[in-house]
Amino acid sequence: MTTTLTTPSVQQARRVERLIAGQPTSDGAGVKLTRVLTQDLQRRLDPFLMLDAFGSDNPDDYIAGFPDHPHRGFETITYMIAGRMLHRDSAGHEGLLENGGVQWMTAGKGVIHSEIPQQEAGVMEGFQLWLNLPGRDKMNPPWYRDFKNAELPQFTTPEGVAVTVIAGESHGVGGAVTRDATAPVYLDLHLPSGASFAQALPADHNAFVYVYGGEVKIGGQSVPVQRMALLANDAGADGVVIEASSDAKALLIAGRPLKEPIAQYGPFVMNTKDEIYQALNDFRDGRLGEESQRA
Repeated sequence: MTTTLTTPSVQQARRVERLIAGQPTSDGAGVKLTRVLTQDLQRRLDPFLMLDAFGSDNPDDYIAGFPDHPHRGFETITYMIAGRMLHRDSAGHEGLLENGGVQWMTAGKGVIHSEIPQQEAGVMEGFQLWLNLPGRDKMNPPWYRDFKNAELPQFTTPEGVAVTVIAGESHGVGGAVTRDATAPVYLDLHLPSGASFAQALPADHNAFVYVYGGEVKIGGQSVPVQRMALLANDAGADGVVIEASSDAKALLIAGRPLKEPIAQYGPFVMNTKDEIYQALNDFRDGRLGEESQRA
């Protein structure tokens, strides 16, 4: 099937509010990663809670993976650039995430899962994004979907920009996943040197660009590799224009803010402290995820 691309007309492009360098850390059983979107940015980048970037060719940095751990109240989107990761969870789901693939998991009322590398050598590279759920959906049943790279909607602009549409819509191409409440846009952009890419975005949606290869310019501001450009929410801005200073790779992520209270304790993200206490009690008493096992 042939898709007719529509090029958005961005009249007032967003500017860069500030550049952010991620914080090196480790998670799981000692996996080394960079936390790009940290907890102090959750309000500013609502509905997004966290973005981790991981990448290494040293197996000691990733081989132990992420053994069984719980989640409640949000969604995780794992995008594997290189490497192989096996997912298993208490809802009975199992899937192998490979080069260019995406795993979208809605934790909902609770799931216990593991993410274990399936390689002993080579490069392991990718991203995990946490997307909040509205309070009314936080206790919904868990949901899970694996997408191989070939199953993800992709297109190339006339300027040669290769686009993978993980969520939302771009240039008339619908993404693999849509969400009504948060309306997320998640694009992987591969821009040849000198090319530009325009994306329409509502002015009140929070948005950022993370450059993971090369360098780009946004509103005349250079954004080097391994930097997040937090995009300003100026009134009247109707999109963003990204220009490649060199061959570049970048994630463009945007969404509608929920504007709800955020109460987080590790892998639990709810609206109130009492709901967090309930999640901790359910996990301690073995109730978190048990409904999933019976489903």
